[in-house]
Parts: sequence; C-alpha cells; structure tokens
Amino acid sequence: MVQSGGSLSLAVERGDAQDLLVADLSADAQPSTALPLRPLIGDGEDSLWAELVLPDDRQALIEAINHSLTYLATPKAAADYQAYRVPGITRDRVWQSLQRLRQLVATSPSNQAFQAGLRQEFILYESVGADGEGTVAYTGYFEPQYRASAVPTAEYRYPLYQRPPTLDAWPQPHPTRLELEGADGLAGGQGALAGLELVWLANRLEAFLVQVQGSAKLQLTDGRVMSVGYAGRTEYPYTSIGRALVEDGKIAPDSLSLPNLLAYFEEHPADLNHYLPQNERFIFFREGSDGPPSGSLSVPVTAGYSIATDKLLMPPGAIAAIQLALPQQTPQGEWTSQPTTRLVLDQDTGGAIQGPGRVDLYVGSGSQAGELAGRINTTGRLYYLLLRP
Repeated sequence: MVQSGGSLSLAVERGDAQDLLVADLSADAQPSTALPLRPLIGDGEDSLWAELVLPDDRQALIEAINHSLTYLATPKAAADYQAYRVPGITRDRVWQSLQRLRQLVATSPSNQAFQAGLRQEFILYESVGADGEGTVAYTGYFEPQYRASAVPTAEYRYPLYQRPPTLDAWPQPHPTRLELEGADGLAGGQGALAGLELVWLANRLEAFLVQVQGSAKLQLTDGRVMSVGYAGRTEYPYTSIGRALVEDGKIAPDSLSLPNLLAYFEEHPADLNHYLPQNERFIFFREGSDGPPSGSLSVPVTAGYSIATDKLLMPPGAIAAIQLALPQQTPQGEWTSQPTTRLVLDQDTGGAIQGPGRVDLYVGSGSQAGELAGRINTTGRLYYLLLRP
C-alpha cells in the first residue's frame, strides 16, 4: 500500500480501500491452474499489441520504470524473486525488460514504431484471473488529503492514534474497534489508546477513511502539512462498510461509489455509529516526512501508472498492461466509461488485494483523485510484458 514520505507503509491497508466500495466483484471461484500467469498467444496477443500505444505522459511512465529499477537493485527484490514461482520470470529478466521498455518509450518516434518494437522483442503473459478465464476485478486507490489539528478542539475531535508500544504483546483476540474507540468514535482517550493521539480530524468518516487508505496528507490548522502513514493494526479481518450498506439495502449495488457512500452518511450521520464498528480492524499511524507516496516496494507510486496486486502471485516491479473501462469526466462534469489499455508498473499491494483476479490502480492525491478512485469498480484483463528469452 501507499507509503507517505517514502517510509510509512500504506500498502498493508490501502488494499482494503477499494473493498470499502466493492460489493461482489471478486469471484468466489478459484482458477484451476496452480500458476497465476500463462503465456498469451494467438488472436488475443495480436489484438493487445495493436492497443498498446505510447502514453500521453512519457516522462511519467519513464519515472515509474525508474522506480521499479531502483527496487530491483535491492536485497528485498533478490529475496522476492528467489521465492517467485512462475517459471522463466526472474529478477534479471524483469530488469532487462524494464531497461528496454524505457528505451522504447523514450525514443520511439510514433505509436507504430513503438508497437513494432514491443511485438518483436516482448512476449505477453496473461493473469488467469479470479475465474481461470482471465477476469480481473479493478478498483482504484488514492492518497487522501484532509484538514486536521495537532491539538483537540471543539471542532477537531476524532483522533488518529499512534501504534501502542506494547501492541505485539497485546493478548488475542485484540480489542475491537468498538472496544477501542466506542460507538461514537470518541472514547479512545479513556482506555488502551489514552495518550496515543497523533492528530485530530473534524469529520469522523474522514478519520475512518484514513484508516482504510492507510495514509494521508493532512493540512493542519497551524499551516503545516503532516503526512501520516501506516504503523500497525489489530488482528481482525477487514469488513467493508460499503458491502454492509448494500446488503442492508441502503445503497443499490450499481450505485455503490465513494461519492454516494459519503452522501449517504452525510444524510444519515447517526448510522456511522452502527456501520463503522462493524469493521473491527483498527489502524495505527506514525508521522512521516512530506514527499510522494510510496508503495509496498518502498519506491514512489505514480498516478495512473502504478498498480497494486497480490505480490505472492504477481512479479513485483514488472511491466504490466491493464485493460478495463476507466471512468472519465467530461467538461460538463458528467462521468463516462472509456475503454483503456495502458502500460503500468506493478509496485504495490494491499490487504484486500488477494488472488490473481484483483488489481488496484493508483490515481493520485486529493479529493479529485478520491472521486475517480471511488468510481473504478469494474472487471477487465491484466497482462505482463517480458523480453523474449
């Protein structure tokens, strides 16, 4: 998950952010093959090459490639690829593939030349998906930005908490969210969390969303900007409040989006006391230095060009191609879906990103990115590009 300031992990939790919204995108069926990727050949390969074009922002993709190369030079990458189980996908092969792709992106004079280079030098692997047929559930994530206060006030009442120094020794089962902060979210200072307050937010749902995303940039009332990132959690599975609202008939499944979820709780604030405690998992934070968010590979993620996948299954830092219908806002403010095939880098993971049929696309920081992320809730395909052996 995203990290703030390059040192604070959002990766463990941000993967759950999309689950705030996703109702039933992830199929229960598991693929029949033991491997998460398979070579793509035939008509599917030909059609995909024809859709892979130079990005609108070449420099953004090149920077994302550079971040993956930085990761691949680390001992962590060496260990990750020693454990990687898809035959033929090695750290050296991924490294060489990134180097060549960077060259093609930087020097290709046209889409035709770029596509010719890809087709001649690379081969494609396809994710088997959640169903063994290549179906992948896509969602989006972002780095939220909210107003906050370094001290509690009558307006700023809802804290984010630091990691308890004795967390590793807490007996299990851990206290639930309800037991830690109360139904109204204001009782944390009276129990195990007393004295661990890091910063206070004015909006309870925003404080909860920071826990879901795992990090945030906070504009403090004293003029400072604070970055907070993931520091630990209680040992409970994540429970989606979006799914709970759908199951209770509060929001229609086809209307589930972050804007609609926010609108629901704005109209029914008392329901926060009922729904938020249903997610028993509680997240702790620490302050980080200001800087671009980073993913689970400890390198920055790039808006529109970084994805999160299950790193037990997918090659970390590798070149991927995503294929899905992405939300797009018209100049009139209306949202439409645009079929999109795009080269990205696999640079993050998350607690709810499990299996070969889940991908989370990082879309940036702030409220506009949050609105876009909340609207990405669809299925598509996922591919990886590697140089021919």
